[in-house]
Amino acid sequence: MKVPSRFVRPLVCLLLLTGCGTSPGTTDGPTGDPPPTSPSPATSVSPAAFDKALHDELIAMLERDQADREGTPQTESDQARTLRLKEIIRTHGWPTFALVGEDGGNAAWAIVQHSDLDPAFQQEALNLLRAAVAAGQASPGNLAYLEDRVAVAKGEPQVYGTQIRCGPDGPVPATPIRDEPGVERRRAEAGLPTLASYLAEMTTICAQDTN
Repeated sequence: MKVPSRFVRPLVCLLLLTGCGTSPGTTDGPTGDPPPTSPSPATSVSPAAFDKALHDELIAMLERDQADREGTPQTESDQARTLRLKEIIRTHGWPTFALVGEDGGNAAWAIVQHSDLDPAFQQEALNLLRAAVAAGQASPGNLAYLEDRVAVAKGEPQVYGTQIRCGPDGPVPATPIRDEPGVERRRAEAGLPTLASYLAEMTTICAQDTN
């Protein structure tokens, strides 16, 4: 997934910093890392199915989410955004590329990432996102991040090594990585950069966070 340019810098706070609504002591990955893939021609948006009002609502929700994390108080909380996304999913299922575009799907994913106070909903969203990715209607990179976030919340090993905490000696995985020798293959399949490059970028971010 490529995050729209106006979202790139705020996503550092939205997804990375310990104090920005993430699980305690964990981060999600650097700006260039949030999930990569673009829809292929087979999964391009169908004008007949595209819901512009829903797309615009999700983008606006994400903008408020980020403004919150940049220190601009909003009238709605993470919990309120979670409740609204639950309603959207109840009505439409997972917001797919065809329904809300790639950026709308990315916005829904980011809101789920910040629904840490409702782990049951995160698990439900994870199941729906898996199905959407299998149908070519969501980002495999987004799925990788959510897979790891749900696992780390349970204290379980992560699959892709996306959940990082800033330790005293630099970035370390928030929980062990399952089958670590195979992690680079799995990251490549999800469209993520290598773990080594990811940790190198996180080293810079962790250093900035401590200053």
